[in-house]
Amino acid sequence: MKHLVAPSILAADFANLEREVKMINDSQADWIHIDIMDGVFVPNISMGLPVVKAIQRHARKPMDVHLMIVQPEKYIDEFKAAGASSISVHLEACDHLHRTIQQIKDLGCAAGVAINPHTSVDLLNDVIQDIDLVCMMAVNPGFGGQKFY
Repeated sequence: MKHLVAPSILAADFANLEREVKMINDSQADWIHIDIMDGVFVPNISMGLPVVKAIQRHARKPMDVHLMIVQPEKYIDEFKAAGASSISVHLEACDHLHRTIQQIKDLGCAAGVAINPHTSVDLLNDVIQDIDLVCMMAVNPGFGGQKFY
């Protein structure tokens, strides 16, 4: 099993996003992790496609997009076009998880599934052979900067 370091751009200074992306480029991090929140699946709204496109203009590392949104299948093509190299969707947000995973893979992206802290990992049994990564949330999604206990 390979472990990767993927700092979340959600912790960045948004007034200096280019500088923050360049700092990750110059670091030993493997990916740039981008948390997308819709205010529906999770209580907050983060960034959307225009910000992902802006990050892509400066990123030299793969962009790992984590969709904390309802009906993620509606937006997967657009996030790929914005530069995503891997896309993770929440098991809890997908009505047709297998279909969504296949949609991601058909675009040439690595497919990931994220699960909330109280979701049983056993629910991954039916898809584990089809995905490239698992994002196991240590905190409930929807807020940046939460304390890790």
